[in-house]
Amino acid sequence: MEGEILQTLQRSLLQAQNLLDQNRILINEINQNQESRVPYNLGRNVGLIRELNNNIRRVVDLYADLSGSLSRSTEAPTNSSSEENASTVALRSYNRVGHKRCRPA
Repeated sequence: MEGEILQTLQRSLLQAQNLLDQNRILINEINQNQESRVPYNLGRNVGLIRELNNNIRRVVDLYADLSGSLSRSTEAPTNSSSEENASTVALRSYNRVGHKRCRPA
């Protein structure tokens, strides 16, 4: 089960990263077209911006699906409120070690 969770996490994050990389390229092209002031290039930006917006929606959907999947997989078993499954422990451990939050001074 935990292996499936990690595979889903990796697959979703890779898809999101690929879309974000593609967005970086689109943004660069949009900026170049805007700077050129060539009418054809400016018209082309309409389609590029649509593609950018669609990619953003897809990334949001990926993160929402991933969040829901992780929430479901890390819920404590209903037979005992003090028990935690291995996924919950692993996720909490990962959050403590891998993602320290900055606290205001």
